[in-house]
Amino acid sequence: MTGLEETLRDTGPLILISAAVAVGFLLIVAAFYKTRADSHRARRIQRVQDAPRLESGGKVLSVKRSTADSGFRLFDAAIKRLLPNPENLRARLERTGYNISLSIYLMSSVLVGLVAFLGGWMIPIFPTAAVALFAVFIAVGVPHLVIGFLGRRRLKKFLDGFPEAIDLIVRGVRSGLPVTECLKAVASESVGPIAVEFALIADAIKFGKSLNEALDACSNRLDLAEFRFFMIALSIQQETGGNLAETLANLSDVLRRRRQMRLKIKAFSSEAKASAYIIGSLPFLMEGLIMSVNSSYAIQLFTDDRGLVMVAAGMMSFLMGIVVMAKMVRFEV
Repeated sequence: MTGLEETLRDTGPLILISAAVAVGFLLIVAAFYKTRADSHRARRIQRVQDAPRLESGGKVLSVKRSTADSGFRLFDAAIKRLLPNPENLRARLERTGYNISLSIYLMSSVLVGLVAFLGGWMIPIFPTAAVALFAVFIAVGVPHLVIGFLGRRRLKKFLDGFPEAIDLIVRGVRSGLPVTECLKAVASESVGPIAVEFALIADAIKFGKSLNEALDACSNRLDLAEFRFFMIALSIQQETGGNLAETLANLSDVLRRRRQMRLKIKAFSSEAKASAYIIGSLPFLMEGLIMSVNSSYAIQLFTDDRGLVMVAAGMMSFLMGIVVMAKMVRFEV
């Protein structure tokens, strides 16, 4: 048994590396098939746009592939069993603007967790249970943070160009163009998320949806209060009438004032944020300095049970402080 244990101990890292490589290969294959499926779907939509056909009942044929499942049977079963509400996760992934399916997201989480476990396991000072918990935390937290960052960055780009898009609609309405044509003009004249979202609205109207339905679908994708204001203004104007150009011009002015207020709040809270960053990094910097000067002394914090309890209590206090400071510098406009 001693020889077998030594063999397993020697080949353990190789097995973990092979597993990580295999998962990465599966991720690449999934991304390849996802891209290929998206290209096929785009060609199908283009063919239907060139030669539209109707069903016998007069309803427009749906050419969009269902997103109820990820396209991979094993991951479909895992998604339905493990995720309590996969629709929210699908909405977050769609908000990034990239074609990221749930299967690719889950495989990325598994790959990140394996890499974190391998990196922690190669350091002999940490117990295996702590390394496993750390790997689970990284596997869940890092992809979630990355998706949130990509989504916020895209929504920020949308908000930066949204008042100009509304101004373009106002000019089109005042010149006598219908609202649908103004939306198409925004899609063709704008760039970035503005062009993509308004092109989706124009395509939805072209395929038979009403303006309110297309705007509601876009509002669910973006989940922005500013776009809800825009949707409500158009909906009320369609039902009750009124000067749409003046209403949208006032809305554009309000959105610009909201953006100016956000920038002022960001400027006023920048000092507090800088202090939080500096104070929050001090424990890790000091531990790194002590580790570099006297590693045998600093390592007792992680090898002794009392030290692990102190580290856990310190991390809990650290996280509570981050949450409190984040709430203090965050204001709703």
